[in-house]
Amino acid sequence: MPETVDGAALLDDVEQFHRRFNVFPREAAYVAVALWDAHAHLLDAFDSTPRLAFLSPEPGSGKSRALEVVETLVPRPMLAVNARAAALFRSVSDPAGRPTILFDEIDTVFGPKAGDNEELRGFLNAGHRRSGVTYRCIGDGGNQTVVEFPSYTAVAVAGLGYLPDTITTRSVIIRMRRRARNEHVEPFRARLHEAEGNKLRDRLAQWADQVREDIAGRWPDMPEGVTDRPADVWEPLLSVADAAGGDWPERARAACVELVNAARADDKGSLGIRLLTDLRDHVMVGIDRLPTVAILDRLCALEEAPWADMAGRPLDSRGLAKMLGEYMTSDNTPVKARNIKTAGSVLKGYYAADLYDAWDRYCPPALQGAATSATTATPQVSALESVAEELFPSAT
Repeated sequence: MPETVDGAALLDDVEQFHRRFNVFPREAAYVAVALWDAHAHLLDAFDSTPRLAFLSPEPGSGKSRALEVVETLVPRPMLAVNARAAALFRSVSDPAGRPTILFDEIDTVFGPKAGDNEELRGFLNAGHRRSGVTYRCIGDGGNQTVVEFPSYTAVAVAGLGYLPDTITTRSVIIRMRRRARNEHVEPFRARLHEAEGNKLRDRLAQWADQVREDIAGRWPDMPEGVTDRPADVWEPLLSVADAAGGDWPERARAACVELVNAARADDKGSLGIRLLTDLRDHVMVGIDRLPTVAILDRLCALEEAPWADMAGRPLDSRGLAKMLGEYMTSDNTPVKARNIKTAGSVLKGYYAADLYDAWDRYCPPALQGAATSATTATPQVSALESVAEELFPSAT
């Protein structure tokens, strides 16, 4: 009878193996990566698999090294630099077993100079869920049939900058940075250390066989506030932690909250969500309505915001109307500019009441103190008093 593997002690060893060669930006990252390594051995027990993404703003930040260490720990690793989607989905269909795809230099695929890679992006998106498939026509000429290729497989990537939102929201994001002078790691030598990692990989596979049936029936409790897509991402990792026991369930949930909150704080969302958030937090704080000209002036004055340079020109009233018109009021009608009475004239502008529903549905929670500067510069008005009259008393 095979020896029973202590899951908590095994995850401790996997975490320590990463710590020897990687400096991650936060403690939660070590927990998340160790859990991800283990979950790759248990894919059939889950409904989805999170992508693991090591990203950084500059080269030399340890991303590729992190991927090298992961390679020694996961089942059937497949390095996929510049691989095409067709090769990847055929690999996932390999009768010998699905690979764990490790994609270095992912910025060459999705970066600003990479052009369109919708087929590969579709593969990575579809493979997030166990039901994900890719359809292709197989055959010659008119003798073709549609074949269904499974896409479900574990994927870890490394690269510069950011990923498309459709992949980011399906990922555990580790934002790497260059080591400081006082941060030291052991040099990773494949000939020397690969065998050590492979021994841990074999133990992970043995432990996975022990707990696969138990994990398949688990529905882990999520930390408060972790719902929807973040819950899908973390459910497999928390299931692994609960099966391992020890202090891993507690550490996993703490890491989940920390990394989910970090992703939310870092997420700028779409340009439309950025616009809504800037209007809420910096432009219309304490204001019930504001003319378009004043909104544009305040938006373009925001530092580190894109509104003053939209493809070489500042955002104008037409662009503002087009972007806000994509969202609905609480009455389910498009947000539109309305008349605002000022002293002696009527100007077009926007009412906060028309934006409340979009703010509530799309914007991240307001950060403490985010609107301080806007508040001090903004007259506070009652529902019976138009700020436009105070801002533009002589408008004509």
